[in-house]
Amino acid sequence: MMKQYEAADIRNFAIVGHQASGKTILSDAMLVCSGKISKIGSVQAGTTVSDYHPSEKERQISVHASLMHTEWMGRKFNIIDTPGYQDFISEGLGALRVGDFALVVVSATGGVELGTTQVWDYATRYGIPKMVVINGCDKEHARFDEVVEQLQATFGANLLPMNVPVNIGPKFCEVLDVMRILRVCYATDGSGKFSEEPLDGADRDMIKDLHQKVIEYVAETDDTLMEKFFENDGLSEDELRASLHAAIQQQIFVPIFTVSAQNNIGVGRLMDFIAKYGSSPVDRRDVEAIAPDDSPAVVKLEDPQPRCYVWKTISEAHVGELSFLRLYSGSIKPGLEIWNADRDMAEKIGPVFLMQGHDRVPVDSLSAGDIGVTVKLRDTHTGDTLSSQAKKLRLPKVVYPTPNIHGALKLANRGEEDKLAIGLSTLHEEDPTFLYRNDAETAETVISGQGELHLEVIRGRLKRRFGVDIELVEPKVPYRETIKGKGDSKYRHKKQSGGSGQFAEVWLRVEPLPRDSGLQFVQSLVGQNVDRVFVPSVEKGVLSASTEGIYAGCHVTDLKVEFYDGKMHPVDSKDVAFQIAGKAAFKEAFLAARPCLLEPIYEITIKVPEDYVGDVMGDISSRRGRISGVENEGGFQIVKATVPQKELYRYSTVLRSLTGGRGLHSEKFSHYEEMPRDQEAKIVEAYKKSRAAGE
Repeated sequence: MMKQYEAADIRNFAIVGHQASGKTILSDAMLVCSGKISKIGSVQAGTTVSDYHPSEKERQISVHASLMHTEWMGRKFNIIDTPGYQDFISEGLGALRVGDFALVVVSATGGVELGTTQVWDYATRYGIPKMVVINGCDKEHARFDEVVEQLQATFGANLLPMNVPVNIGPKFCEVLDVMRILRVCYATDGSGKFSEEPLDGADRDMIKDLHQKVIEYVAETDDTLMEKFFENDGLSEDELRASLHAAIQQQIFVPIFTVSAQNNIGVGRLMDFIAKYGSSPVDRRDVEAIAPDDSPAVVKLEDPQPRCYVWKTISEAHVGELSFLRLYSGSIKPGLEIWNADRDMAEKIGPVFLMQGHDRVPVDSLSAGDIGVTVKLRDTHTGDTLSSQAKKLRLPKVVYPTPNIHGALKLANRGEEDKLAIGLSTLHEEDPTFLYRNDAETAETVISGQGELHLEVIRGRLKRRFGVDIELVEPKVPYRETIKGKGDSKYRHKKQSGGSGQFAEVWLRVEPLPRDSGLQFVQSLVGQNVDRVFVPSVEKGVLSASTEGIYAGCHVTDLKVEFYDGKMHPVDSKDVAFQIAGKAAFKEAFLAARPCLLEPIYEITIKVPEDYVGDVMGDISSRRGRISGVENEGGFQIVKATVPQKELYRYSTVLRSLTGGRGLHSEKFSHYEEMPRDQEAKIVEAYKKSRAAGE
């Protein structure tokens, strides 16, 4: 049983970075170093601690954020291994939300990539420090100087190496240690064992220069140290080490470590540094919160009342729903009555566990600053705050990116609608970046995610966990119909077939309105030709036609309909007759008023390396898009454009293909505008054919 740790001795950190940078293997190597497991697993073989879900083993990538724990130098490490694929960014955001620092992993061959800048920006947004690991120094074509220069150019000159590789490449096993000014030689058997020897010559001079730069940055942490630095021409080793933690907290400098996680080279020294100088919950002992009246509040680490944030939920077979918690104050234990401050309801804490990937380790309680899991909460979901009922404070929720790829669902088997609804709801609770909706205009269920892989994983989960087989097809575009001119109709409906008949005559005028005006129905009847009781009947007919569509089967908008006259029969005129006449009169007037189609236009923002800007802009133009601006942002170009929705189907997949996986985009609805006539003709013709076929 793991002992209880004081908050100052806990290290909560998220291992983040671009895909395939070696985050999962690094977390395994840490567990090997600390004796939690005997050997480093294999992603390809599905034997790592954190990649245990079927979808991860099948695809050989991380899909979920996995929580692990270990002990090192008297400190407890809560390690959260996160996916690198942008499709699963919600997992990384939750981990960064509850971590006290980010361990940013960069590939020694790939360098700074789009995923690197994304997680860096998110960590900055959450106000947590970063440490950088250049991993894979044993690979062919591994680079060090170039990657460090790239890091400094992208994120700032204050990123400094804490060790320098000597023989980078397949034979990598030696580094020069900046803090100790020593050569460190590692065993090549994966044990992590090493020997040290003093430096001399050019190597010593280079490392001394880096050591001096660290001292200079540390001196900036406060004025007293700066004075000592200038008075004594430097700081003592004790002063350096005593203030190193503060320098990292303030991000006055960011340490860089070089490792080979696969061969367990440099990992132990990285863990030493984290244990000595890494962030603890004490460094963020006061956390912003929200009071019940929505006013600002603060959760203090020393507050005895429990406050915890649910940063992840997932359903496990034979266990139920697991709620991953970070405690910001107080403690929890099984059976504790607690309050869900977001849903304003009572909950009872179930069994409490620490996680080791898939394996659960039961504990008696969790204390302030720690991270763990509980099960069997009734109605608590990702983003909720569990708090004391006496003071129902809420912690700010993670803001997730909007989805950028969409698919319409087709059930393979009829009668599974209920199972589908349960599955969609459950998966959304687990992954807030997965959305679904029933589109009233197109009569489709549309699911949305962060990328094609994201939707494929969702489809796999629906089949595996809920027994629902679906097909994903291109969603229909919600075009709108409107008019460009004025139209008039005098329509008579007359039906006589035994018994009481039907009679109604409706005179309508239509005219266009400005965009986004909707449909306005007015009556300007005078005299007694039509009883006013039939006005709602005519309006119902008009609204029915506007919903069904007239020109191409799309909703009608942005026009005014005026019911100005008509005729009735004292016996045969009734509600249904005026509904039919109103609908038909509206259709006639509409078709006489130069109808046209409107299409939805989206604003898109694309982030790409400069080398790909030309290709991206050319592709946007081919999609009938209009470029509205190009800006520079930290080595990347931000392209802004407007593009018709029809041209954006699976655009994220195309963008990744165009940019070698280094492009990212976001999109949001902007407005409706008139379609080009050639595009409109295709839609109208397809509608006529479907009508003729009786579809």
